[in-house]
Amino acid sequence: MPRNKLTNTQIASAIKPGRLSDGDGLYLNISKAGTKSWVFMWSRDGRRREMGLGSFATGTATVSLAVARRKADEIRAILGSGGDPFKDMAERQARTHRLSFGDAADSLIEAMSPEWTNKKHLAQWEMTLRVYAKPLRSKSVDEIYVEDVLRTLKPIWLTKAETARRTRMRIEKVLDHAAARGMRSGENPARWKGNLDHLLPSQGKLKKGHHAALPYQDAPEFVSRLRTREGIGARALEFVILTAARTGEAIAAQWGEIDLDAAVWTVPAERMKAKREHRVPLSRAAISMLATLPRLDGNPFVFPGQQLGKHISNMTLSKQLKLMEVESATVHGFRSTFRDWAGEETSFPREVAEQALAHSVGNAVELAYRRGDALEKRRALMNAWTAFLAPEAAGVVKLHG
Repeated sequence: MPRNKLTNTQIASAIKPGRLSDGDGLYLNISKAGTKSWVFMWSRDGRRREMGLGSFATGTATVSLAVARRKADEIRAILGSGGDPFKDMAERQARTHRLSFGDAADSLIEAMSPEWTNKKHLAQWEMTLRVYAKPLRSKSVDEIYVEDVLRTLKPIWLTKAETARRTRMRIEKVLDHAAARGMRSGENPARWKGNLDHLLPSQGKLKKGHHAALPYQDAPEFVSRLRTREGIGARALEFVILTAARTGEAIAAQWGEIDLDAAVWTVPAERMKAKREHRVPLSRAAISMLATLPRLDGNPFVFPGQQLGKHISNMTLSKQLKLMEVESATVHGFRSTFRDWAGEETSFPREVAEQALAHSVGNAVELAYRRGDALEKRRALMNAWTAFLAPEAAGVVKLHG
């Protein structure tokens, strides 16, 4: 059969999805996304077989037209002698001694796990690299290219933005780990700056009126990292998350509003969006954190600012997210994180979760008959929330009196 039908010029200009034949079984496959890869096809015993030979013009391991033809010649020789290309190709035999991404990921986790005192942090790494990075696990680390990383990230890049961001960072670390062991070389295909930032859309563009929220599955790891940070801003953000409060309500909290013995924070009506007093049950983790904060003479605020008699600004909390490299979530979005968790992972009634957020529930008649604020039911909910976020700091706090 005719061979060497293609030219580099033809390949470079080809954009229509489909296959271009180089002759005698060698084809260039062009995907709908425009990526190009080599495939060799043959038939044996009435069964058609095909073998991928690598991507064309990709990264440092480019499979050029000339290289693809050499691989095709080796396959033809193996087939001519009655062999099996899947077993007998020198490249495939060598690959059995290479490191898979899955093994590299497990090796990295094992090496880093002594540094992680929080078991949920370890579990989050394992889940991310086994579930979201699953398409890469069987691939050899020296055969992972930008297209492979993109195929892994694109399904979750906008729908699970923060999870996708963490997945990318962890893929990058795994490949760096493999490079340090001498198992791959060249640029890291999961690198963001100057690489994926030109290929993936911005995660920060949301519809007006909505606040970007951290997926609740990622919240325990985030809180674990947050608890290691020092400063009044970190503690204020932790308080916002533990209480599911609005930023303005939390940063203006005063010591006179907090009853540590009763484990209740009473937010006055003038600081509430609905202009109704709101009692917030405090979990043991919230109480313990508050107990570590200093009380300044002449400043009644729980989270004092640098100016005498002033509290911190909401920008202080946003700055914490930026310092922790959380780009696809907002401080206010943690209320949505809490609400998603309550709805997906607990059996607490919707009304209790909505009351925890100080939302009005029901019509005017229902509100008139609902005279209580379900404090103890909300306390159970917030204790469960704390147990989910920081099990090492969780504990049931009951109302005294």
